[in-house]
Amino acid sequence: MGAITYDIEIPSSIPAAEMFKAVVLNADTLIPKIMPQAIKNIEVLEGDGGVGSVKLVHFGEGSQYKSVKHRVDAIDMENLTHSYTIVEGDALMGGLELITYHVKIVPTEDGGCICKNRSIYHAKDGFELSEEKIKEGKEKGMAMFKAIEAYLQANPEA
Repeated sequence: MGAITYDIEIPSSIPAAEMFKAVVLNADTLIPKIMPQAIKNIEVLEGDGGVGSVKLVHFGEGSQYKSVKHRVDAIDMENLTHSYTIVEGDALMGGLELITYHVKIVPTEDGGCICKNRSIYHAKDGFELSEEKIKEGKEKGMAMFKAIEAYLQANPEA
């Protein structure tokens, strides 16, 4: 089947640098704190958490999946970009080789930002990824981003 790509853009009133810090640099502790039903915890298995690190994400009780391993491919603090790849786990549904994510936080003129996220699903031959699963992934990503935004709005010192 090859690769399936989808893009989403989510606007926010949070300044780009603050959103990048929360979504990328502090995500391992912040997301389990504000969305424990989605992500229980994140362990660094290899590396220091930066580029080349391998992390094990344990999903919360509200998730249909148990865990995934992902590799940090790139973090660019100057351009506010982050890339990582899910390389193992039940979220690959037995038919995906890997899923790659590219995140870019773009400042807006009003002092907020837009989170641009590209997801690339690399399917094994013969595997059909349904539109429903893609939509589900989009919705979960948007919900997580909006939860982080709401947390930052309620806790400006965070």
